[in-house]
Order: sequence, then C-alpha cells, then structure tokens
Amino acid sequence: MPSTDPAAELAPGTDGWLRERLEQLEQIERPSASAGEREAAEWIVAQLEALGADARIEAETAHGTYWWPLAIGTAAGLAGALTLMAGTSKAGGRGALRPGFNRSRPMGLGHRLLGGALGLAGLAAIARDFPPHERPVRRVLPKNEASNVVCELGDPDAGRTVVLVAHHDAAHAGLIFHPGIPDLVARTGIFRKLDTSPMLMAPVLGGPALAALAAVTGNRRLAAAAAVLAASSTASMLDIAWRDVVPGANDNGTAVVSLLELARRFIAEPPPGLRLILLSAGAEESFSEGIRAFGERHFPNLPRESTFFINLDTVGSPHLTVLRGEGFLKMYEYPQPALDLADSTAAELEIPLYPNLRIRNGTDGLEPLAAGYPVVSICSCTEHKQPANYHWPNDLAENVDFDTVGQAIDLTEAMTRRLATEWVGQG
Repeated sequence: MPSTDPAAELAPGTDGWLRERLEQLEQIERPSASAGEREAAEWIVAQLEALGADARIEAETAHGTYWWPLAIGTAAGLAGALTLMAGTSKAGGRGALRPGFNRSRPMGLGHRLLGGALGLAGLAAIARDFPPHERPVRRVLPKNEASNVVCELGDPDAGRTVVLVAHHDAAHAGLIFHPGIPDLVARTGIFRKLDTSPMLMAPVLGGPALAALAAVTGNRRLAAAAAVLAASSTASMLDIAWRDVVPGANDNGTAVVSLLELARRFIAEPPPGLRLILLSAGAEESFSEGIRAFGERHFPNLPRESTFFINLDTVGSPHLTVLRGEGFLKMYEYPQPALDLADSTAAELEIPLYPNLRIRNGTDGLEPLAAGYPVVSICSCTEHKQPANYHWPNDLAENVDFDTVGQAIDLTEAMTRRLATEWVGQG
C-alpha cells in the first residue's frame, strides 16, 4: 500500500502536493466493489486524518460491474434476432428454380412472438440498469462490498448542508474506449454539431431494439442487423470484463485529490453556518452503486430544501465544464439556479467553462439530481467533448492537466463559501 505520510517537503495545495497524492492513488488497482477499492478508501481516510479531519468508511452492498448486466441484455437481443432469422428460410422445391420464386418465407408467428419477447426483455434489462433506475437484473447477480468514505466538516448543527462528491474506484479498459476512435470520428465534423457527448450505449440498446422491431415488421434484414449489433455489443462487454483496470488518474483520482485539498482549506477556514459532507464514493464505475447506497442510507436525513450537492468527476482534462444535463436515455437537466451559481462564480474567478455540454452517460451527480436536490457536476473534457484518456491505460498522473484541477478546486471552494451566505435551492 502506498505511503500515507503527507509530503513535508511539498507545500499543501501546490501542483506537486496534488500530483504526489495522485501518483500514490493510481498505484492502487481499485476496480469497483473490490479489495483494491477498500484499500483506496483506507488510503483516503488516512490522508484526511493526516490533515486533521475525521473520516469513516461505510461498507455497502454492490454488484460491482456494468458489463455483465448489459451483456445479459445484449445476449437476449441476440437470441431474439437469431430466433427471428430461424423463422424464415428460402423457399425450396421446384419453385426455387423458377425466376421470381427464390424468396424468403414470412416469419412464423411463433418465432416472431418469441423473438420479439426476447428483444423487448433485453431492451428492458439494459434500459432499467442505467442510473437512476432500480436495476432489477443486479438482484440476481453476485454481490460484493463497496466502500464509501464519508468525512464531515463545518458546523454539525447548521441548518444547511453542502455535500462534495468524488469517487475513488477505477474503470476497466476496453477496445471501445480506444483513444483513436474519437480522433477518427472527429474527422467527420460530428463533434461540432452535437451539444452532447457521443452516446456510447446506442449500439448496446440498438441490438435488442432492432430485434423487437423486426418481430413487429417481420423484416428479415432488420433481424440480421439486430444480430450483428447485439453480437458486437456482447463481444464488447466481454472484452471490457477481461481487460485490466486502468490507473484512473483523471477518472477519478483528480476529484479525490481535489477533495483532500478542499478538506485542507475548509479545516483551516470553515465556511460559517454550513455543515460539509465530503463523500468519496465507491462503485461509481459500476453505474453509481456507491452513491446510490449513500442515498438510501442518508437522503432521508438530508432535506432537499437545505442540501446542495457539488459533484466532481474527471477534472483533469484540458477544458473545465459544468454539465447542463446528463443521462443514458432520458436527459436529466441540472437546475438553472444551481447552474447560475456555478456560472457566476466561475465568471468572478475568471475561470473559462466549456459551454453548454450535456453527456449521454452518467456521473454520481445523477442520483441526487433525480432525487430532487440542487446539484452541479463539475467535470472536464477535450475538444471532442469527452474526458481525456477515458478508460484507457494512459490515464496517468503524468497526463493530467493540473491547471484544470486547480480551477475545479477553486470553483468548488468559492461556490461552497457563497452558499454559506446566499443559499440556492432547486428552483
């Protein structure tokens, strides 16, 4: 386990101080809901205690992957597509030799019903596994232990609470995340036309959806397209399952070390009249299971009218941004009063923000957002509107933009201090 002794030779809060901690964290192999994730949580607790803060680990039940639930759905879609294709065959006999008679017979009703049912079941399994839904497939999958780190600062009796969120687990790599793909897609100019990041899950949904559509229409070509999409998506999920865990410096070690620096600043100068909760969640890379468990445990005691969430996720890319919305299927818009607070604070600090970005996936900000809290998610992106070195082995501290990390820390601190005097609700 890396050293937990603060570096006396480095001034706290400097790039070197942050970099050293990030380099320590990236050495811990920490997939979601694993022993490595627990080791990372213990490291964070030790770092916070060295700064003079009390912190604890809350163990939560989690499955720990996203690829197996999605692979079950894509495999169902593939089975449905193959069932539909089996329900058609080339017309045989003498008629097959005559011009105009070599056609496919219509799909049988039984094949269409079964194939359509499998396609719909696969589509539902995938769609309901996306946050913030109830994720029914996970109920029958193996369970593991996720480790959430919780640190409370400020006035414990204050009437208002600000929750600062990061996550300390790291993702598996996968061929779908190859950094050459965005560069290739960028040549089409599509990134300039989109106001969202690319929808990575579109092919995953596409296979089962096309299988269901093929069952309705009886179209064999649609069934064949469904089979190709579902098979390739299933293969992609298996590829991710068998890949190693990435170092996770940008995603999301940058937010973890940001929390450490924010703790140091708020210990030195607590914002008056605020209770602060610093949460480093586990199991974010398995579709936010850690913060979901935090919500089940703590949301009943955190009133929506007096609690504000600031989520930090992957803040080491070249361009800082405050998300306007996020969601895998439905786009959940962030509340305008919260965005106004972030935008005006950034303007006061002369911090440029990449404008008007929404993402077609999810961060840990999505759970409190869907629960009705005022939330902002501070992230970062490249010119391709996605995080740098995303889910790839080069996600190392040496490739992190520490200027952006510093901007994220300054913006979060300033927003929190403003909330001590000018509260912003959901609106």
